[in-house]
Amino acid sequence: MLKRHFHRRNLPHLYYNEGTYFVNYRLYDSIHPNEVKNLQKLIKNYKLLHPDEGQKVFKNYDLLLDKQQNKIQYLKQPQIREICKKAIHYYDNKEYKLICYCIMPNHVHLVFDLMNNKRLLGDIVGSIKKYSAKESNKVLNKKGKFWQSESFDRLVRDENELYYVIRYVLMNPVNAGLVNEWIEWKGTYCRPEFQVIE
Repeated sequence: MLKRHFHRRNLPHLYYNEGTYFVNYRLYDSIHPNEVKNLQKLIKNYKLLHPDEGQKVFKNYDLLLDKQQNKIQYLKQPQIREICKKAIHYYDNKEYKLICYCIMPNHVHLVFDLMNNKRLLGDIVGSIKKYSAKESNKVLNKKGKFWQSESFDRLVRDENELYYVIRYVLMNPVNAGLVNEWIEWKGTYCRPEFQVIE
């Protein structure tokens, strides 16, 4: 039975217990607080925005993360990247069917088809972040926050949107100028039947 759950922090979150989701989460303090405040002004009335305006807000957010001068880039380290991959793949075919992801130097894009179960999307993503934070902090020999507490998530409404979301995720390192071809980026994965870029 399809169920839904709504809650709001800085962003509105509408979760269903099934469906395809596009999720983005980032390292703690990976965006300067002043830039975060400017973004929060744009998303204050997020649910009232026209869909095209909402996409503009997200693109601005993503551009901030892709800036090369950003100093917090733990996810570039191979050992940290592997921890994140392990955490994501752990729930594949248990909580969701993994479609694709891209682990960038300071943030993660993740797309999956949520299986009908009792756990909400926020709880699943929270578990991924909790495990990867704990293990990454061990590697970095540090304590404290690793991930920013709130994630961006969006229900993918149809196959056309899914195509563009997958393409966006896979092309993220190319668009950020990190590689020439998406397949070259070591933090990228796409289930073969969903590969939309040749």
